[in-house]
Amino acid sequence: MGEQQHVKFPQEVIDEYAALGVDVVAMFSAGHLGNRMGVQIVEASADRVVGTMPVEGNTQPYGLLHGGASAVLVETLGSVGAMMHGGSTKIAVGVDLNCTHHRGARSGLVTGVATPVHRGRSTATYEVVITDENDKRVCTGRLTCLLRDAPAAG
Repeated sequence: MGEQQHVKFPQEVIDEYAALGVDVVAMFSAGHLGNRMGVQIVEASADRVVGTMPVEGNTQPYGLLHGGASAVLVETLGSVGAMMHGGSTKIAVGVDLNCTHHRGARSGLVTGVATPVHRGRSTATYEVVITDENDKRVCTGRLTCLLRDAPAAG
């Protein structure tokens, strides 16, 4: 998780969470599952979230990137985007995830870029495009999150 300290966040997000005593890098991380899969968040804002994941270690028996691994990347990046949109007073909970797998990847890193489709008061939907190192589309996913009030501190 040490590499995630180089994540690009908007300064206003850093300031908002610092005032609350919250570690922004930990808050907007890939979480335990994502860390085990090697997901790294590179850039995060409500407008765009970028992350990478190695193919190695995340393959199915045929040696191709596992569709479930792509789904983890989609859910991670879309959730971070929804959390950034909701701000410190909201938490994002995924309610719908879909992925279309376009081509296989056998090695290297895949990169996911999440961009908003809808950002409302109670839901946020992000499209995530995953590409291989040759910039070929591997998967297109969409995640919708419910934005709930964050629990009161204490």
